[in-house]
Amino acid sequence: MNKLRRGLKETFLTAPSMGWLFFFFFIPACIVYAYAFRTTDINGTITPFWSLDAMKTLLHQRSLVTILRTIHLSAWTTFLCVSLAVPVAYTMATAPAKHQKKLLFLVVLPLWSSFLVRIFAWKILLHPEGIVKYSLVFLGLIDEKTPLLYNNAAVLLVMCYSYLPFAILPLYSAASKFNFDLFEAAMDLGATKRQAFFKIFLPGIRPAILTAALMVLIPAAGAYVIPEIVGGKSSEMVGNLIAERVFIARDLPDASALSVLLSVLLFIPSIIAATWKTRQEKQKKAVA
Repeated sequence: MNKLRRGLKETFLTAPSMGWLFFFFFIPACIVYAYAFRTTDINGTITPFWSLDAMKTLLHQRSLVTILRTIHLSAWTTFLCVSLAVPVAYTMATAPAKHQKKLLFLVVLPLWSSFLVRIFAWKILLHPEGIVKYSLVFLGLIDEKTPLLYNNAAVLLVMCYSYLPFAILPLYSAASKFNFDLFEAAMDLGATKRQAFFKIFLPGIRPAILTAALMVLIPAAGAYVIPEIVGGKSSEMVGNLIAERVFIARDLPDASALSVLLSVLLFIPSIIAATWKTRQEKQKKAVA
């Protein structure tokens, strides 16, 4: 009887969220997947006929180049954000308690402003007549003809800036719970601070590193606004290609095919991460 009550209670508590996901995520996702195998008429209306034509467009040169560029930029963004976030999280966790809240506030503070405003601010900074360009030219670091906007480097820079907090927050949460007595014990046994950092601290927060990577990779791979504003045509990503197919070409099957591909590319690392975490938990239980 107690198990039945517990099951009913859990069902009642999870029903609203499961219903929300079913109606606003699962059903739209099924529609998108179905459209990827349909055709359109001359007016852009979805026809009842099934076809693989939309999936074949993924093999076109422009689509392949855009897909590879998306993978490249999102992977580099993830790597750089996690690499920068780990030492930041360590510094925050080892700082005096009175300073930790201030540091956390500084990390979250940029998220209080509009995402679009921050991207346009970067566009102004990187403008050919902006202060960054003038400063770098004055210092002799770049030539006057060197473009800072509308290239992959600009997109990568702004994406790292935008998604870095999403890597810092889960890492700081794990680092703040880390037992630093293990760190000190390793140093007492002869390890240097660098060796203790890489062999004790990093393995201790490994699940959080994986979470941080996914937190950055997912929005980075689906980025649309950043490449559109600071990247231009030569730095478009899959999100820009989907928007073009929907709003300009009015080709929903092609846009759906690209969406299916993007979801699969993001689904694979998520499954790998979930499988790895499950194995780690089983190993911990076996040891215990």
